[in-house]
Amino acid sequence: MSFDLQHLWEASTPQTLTILAMLAVMAILSFYVAIERFVTLGKATAQSRDLAEALAAPMASGDVKAGAALCKQPEYKASYLGHLMGAALDELSERFDRDGVNAADRAMERKNTQEHLDLRRGMNILATVGSTAPFVGLVGTIFGIINAFSAMADAGGGGLASVSAGIAEALIATAIGIFVAIIGVWLYNYFTARLDRIESDVSVSRQEFQDWAEKQLLGSPGGEPPTEQVLATK
Repeated sequence: MSFDLQHLWEASTPQTLTILAMLAVMAILSFYVAIERFVTLGKATAQSRDLAEALAAPMASGDVKAGAALCKQPEYKASYLGHLMGAALDELSERFDRDGVNAADRAMERKNTQEHLDLRRGMNILATVGSTAPFVGLVGTIFGIINAFSAMADAGGGGLASVSAGIAEALIATAIGIFVAIIGVWLYNYFTARLDRIESDVSVSRQEFQDWAEKQLLGSPGGEPPTEQVLATK
């Protein structure tokens, strides 16, 4: 028997073909999530960096309303920094006192929870693919072995020719399952590391905002309020 892909495909049972189709869908979903997250995170990071620079002037002058309006500009629509700062500055624009600062902090906390969910959208798919693809491939391996024993029984003997198709079918299912899992795990780890850096930067930005608000309240002449958010996402 020839062991090229065409002959192996023709020799595969419907059950194994179903397993291979499932693995193909898992691989396609993984690549779709990877491309979508790469574009989305790249845009959010770039816009957040630009917004951090643009906010320097209104934050330095204490112009809360101008800062809040800036965060709502269309060019910063995808910016996670814009979502956080916009929510906080909206609260401060209502009342810039101790209660207003506390309300702004709570607004940032609520918005940060939503941003966390939005930024991690699709990550569960990568995690599921990485953890389950080998087992899906193993199911295909089981079907391939069953096929090999069935062929042995039909042939009335145990020669290599009677079981080679089933064994090849089993090994291919295993190999594809492992390959898909490796891709899923690599992508998951890459985006997890990138999201961790973003969340660290968000935390620093929140702390800087709180320092700025405290200095504005105290009117301390001995310290300059922060004039920009630190966003070092790479």
